[in-house]
Amino acid sequence: MLDDAARPDLLALGAGRLSAIEKAQIALVRRSFEPGLIDKSIRVCQRVIGSTWIHYSTRNLVRVHGLERLPELDPNRSFICVANHRSFFDLYVVTSLLVRCGLPHRILFPVRAEFFYTNPLGLFVNAVMSFLAMYPPLFRGRRRAALNLASLDELIYLVRRGGVFVGIHPEGTRKRDGDPYTFLPAQRGVGRLIARTQACVLPVFIHGLLNDLPRQVRSNFDGTGKRVHVVFGEPVDFGDLFEAPESPRLHQALADRCLESIGALGREERRLREEDP
Repeated sequence: MLDDAARPDLLALGAGRLSAIEKAQIALVRRSFEPGLIDKSIRVCQRVIGSTWIHYSTRNLVRVHGLERLPELDPNRSFICVANHRSFFDLYVVTSLLVRCGLPHRILFPVRAEFFYTNPLGLFVNAVMSFLAMYPPLFRGRRRAALNLASLDELIYLVRRGGVFVGIHPEGTRKRDGDPYTFLPAQRGVGRLIARTQACVLPVFIHGLLNDLPRQVRSNFDGTGKRVHVVFGEPVDFGDLFEAPESPRLHQALADRCLESIGALGREERRLREEDP
């Protein structure tokens, strides 16, 4: 267990660059990680309420493959799940499937600060839809670029402390063209997270979800929905990369390796979709 005194202080590091509402919301979510009733309650809500409604809203469409490749989801370890990014809801469906396989961890999805941390409605969505899974915030603009390193350091601390499951997209943003089997360039922030935690990294490819939530849920029940195939892979093998000194080049290589693993699963999903379109 890491000493809480060693935890990066995102609020202090962001002094003068965070708005009042951002400070209030970050402080609220940060406090929820302190051991105790709040953290335990959030874990239960994520596993029981969040996972259940996602499951029943997608179960007629989702086809899952590769669960036998997953390692034991030890509650004392942290895991990083890397996925392609086509829909706003990719990681919600992925983690719902894992929860039904026994995932006991506190779930985290780094998210853009805009709306989710700059608007009171963003906190409502974060609390009601994900039970505060959308953390830490990531920021846009040169003036606040340094805050992304502070957010990443906060995430690194939580992963190293143990007991969290981080869902992240190496591409950084959604790919919006018509080809789900090619990707945007991998962002090296993912590699920095992996290099500094050396956590077990689980790759997954998901394809078929819509970005329209009401339509997606409705299509699950009325028979109009497209198959959603989810393919899990074995933990990413980084070979001897961890033996290299830490550098931006290493971070990029680690992020690229994640995307290569996701790409291999994408090719597998393509074959599976041809058999069950």
